[in-house]
Amino acid sequence: LAVENAPRGWEARFGAAPQLGAPVGFLFANGLFLLLGLGLSEADFIAWGWRVPFLASAILVGLGLWVRLRIGETAAFREALDKAPPAPVPLARLLSRHLGPLLAGCAGVVACFAIFYLSTAHALSYGTGALGFSRERFLAIQLIANLFLALGIVLAAIRADRTTPRRVLLEGAGLTVLLGLAFGPGLASGQPLVILATLGFALFVMGLVYGPLGGWLPTLFPVQVRYSGISVAFNAGGIVGGALTPIAAQLLAAEGQGGEVGLLLSAAGLLTLLGVALARPAAATA
Repeated sequence: LAVENAPRGWEARFGAAPQLGAPVGFLFANGLFLLLGLGLSEADFIAWGWRVPFLASAILVGLGLWVRLRIGETAAFREALDKAPPAPVPLARLLSRHLGPLLAGCAGVVACFAIFYLSTAHALSYGTGALGFSRERFLAIQLIANLFLALGIVLAAIRADRTTPRRVLLEGAGLTVLLGLAFGPGLASGQPLVILATLGFALFVMGLVYGPLGGWLPTLFPVQVRYSGISVAFNAGGIVGGALTPIAAQLLAAEGQGGEVGLLLSAAGLLTLLGVALARPAAATA
C-alpha cells in the first residue's frame, strides 16, 4: 500500500520550503567531474574516471532510505486512518477519480525539468561539441551558473510564503516562456560571458518553478491519494520535461538548429502555465 502521508496544510505552513538539495547535488556532482577531469588524463577519465561520481552516489541512496524510514506519519494521514483504511489500490483510485488534477500536476512540473536538463546535460554536450569548449571550462561555467538556481529557489520560497506557491509558479512559467526566446541564441553565441549569463538566468528561473512545487502539488489531491498523486505527477512530468525535451533539443542541434532549442523551453513554460492556471485545490477527502 502506498502511504498517502503528504499533509494537508503543509503548504500553508512551509510554502515553497527551499529545495536546495538540487543545486547542492549539482555542485558536488559536477564539481567532482571537474576535479576528475583536471586530475586525470583523458584516457583514464574515459576508461574509469567518469564512473566515480555515479558510484559515490550510492552513499546518497542509503542516506535517503535511512531518512525516509525515520519519518513518522503526519497528522493528516493518521486522521484519515481513523476514519477509513488506506485505499487498496491507490493508483487505480487516483486515475479514476483524480485524472484532471493529475494531468495538471504533470504539466506544472514540466518547465522545471526542461530548464534543468537543457541548461545542464544538453548545454554541456552542445558546448563541448558544436562550440568547441573544453569539458573542464564548460563545467566551470555551469558551476557558477548553478549559484543562481539556489538563489531562485530561496527567493521563490520567500515570495511563496508571502503570497502563494501557485502564484510564484505562474510567474515562473511566464518567465520560462520569455527565457525560451533568449536561451538558444545565448547558448549558440559561443561567448563565455553570454553563455554564463544565459545559463545563470535559466537556472534562476528554474528556481522559481521548482521551489514552490513542494507547496503546490499537495494541494491538488486529497490525503487518501496524495502521496501517489504527487509521485505520479512529478515523475511523469519529469519524463516529458527531462527526457523528451533534451532529446528534441539534441535532434535540433544535430540539424544545425541550436538557436531554435529555446523554443522548447517556451513550449514547456506554456504547458506549465496552463496546468497551474487550470488546477484547483482538492477537497480534504475523496
